[in-house]
Amino acid sequence: MNIRPRTPDTPPESRLPATSRRSMLFGTAAAGAALLATGCTSNENNDDADTDSAGAEVADDKPGKKVTIGFAGPQADHGWLNAITTQAKKRAGKYEDVTLEATEGSNDNATQVGQVETLINKKVDVLVVLPADGKALTQVGLKAMRAGIPVVNLDRVFSSQQAYRCWIGGDNYGMGLNAGHYIGEQLKDKKSAKVVELAGIDNLELTRQRTKGFDDALENYPNIKKVARQAAEFTVESGQQKMSELLQAQQSFDALWNHDDDQGVGAERAIKQAGRDEFFMVGGAGSKRVMQAIKDGDSVIRATVLYPPTMAASAIDLARALGQGKGIAGMAEYEIPAQVTLYSAVVTEKNVEEYLPIGFT
Repeated sequence: MNIRPRTPDTPPESRLPATSRRSMLFGTAAAGAALLATGCTSNENNDDADTDSAGAEVADDKPGKKVTIGFAGPQADHGWLNAITTQAKKRAGKYEDVTLEATEGSNDNATQVGQVETLINKKVDVLVVLPADGKALTQVGLKAMRAGIPVVNLDRVFSSQQAYRCWIGGDNYGMGLNAGHYIGEQLKDKKSAKVVELAGIDNLELTRQRTKGFDDALENYPNIKKVARQAAEFTVESGQQKMSELLQAQQSFDALWNHDDDQGVGAERAIKQAGRDEFFMVGGAGSKRVMQAIKDGDSVIRATVLYPPTMAASAIDLARALGQGKGIAGMAEYEIPAQVTLYSAVVTEKNVEEYLPIGFT
């Protein structure tokens, strides 16, 4: 995972005791902004605790201070979202000192706001929130922070940095970039190569970022032209419909990049129905089904670019560390990072065995 650098306007680290930070989190506007940008935990000396080379107390698997983590995410109506919830619950179950209060997922913003407010009223120690809509959930994130409850914002980012203590998520631009470079390298020696793109929901920023990364990568390969793009809706049905339209409009092409492995199920149906196999396909997100197809080598699928649902497990780790006032092993910092961006690895026949265990169903 990549840790994003501090932005120029981020204030320097403050070193307040944990109790002081909790009570002062929103004591004044100035103090609140500084604390939200820098941290909500401290690392008091503990002779029994593990420390890194700089002396910071770090989280490990040994039982420690008991932490109640509230978890709220969208409805698990998609393979990747279901894996997010599964990863969070599985990770929390690993720790004797963690109690997980998980809500029933919802794609309705008002419902999810209410669920987070319920967790706030229960006075959980830390919140992990994957909002159905980051902008719509920003105010309830701010409410939690004002209540002294650190928020780990998972993937879909709130519109204000003051609404979360730490953000962890995937790299949508990097996902498109790596897909483009993989396709580019496969076609770099082919004259006048053509590629098509089956994108996700166009009004989502993540879709635009994936397309931007893909287009930027293709600029390195002047022999390759993107001849068509269709936006689907991350569903099997939309994937089949939009892929059928692409196939009808393009009599031949060399590569397809599909943003999402779930909508790819529909895309593959359309491809088989059309009897087309002159191109290869690169998927997105990393489903177990697609990884198995890559391993078997009996379809047009050549690779998939990860958007790892393991980020939910890492979010639980970060929340536990926050709740216990600890840092992260292997880092010199006394605080957990403000932002963590996961890497979008490309899974091919060469490394598929390594990644199969984290493929989602």
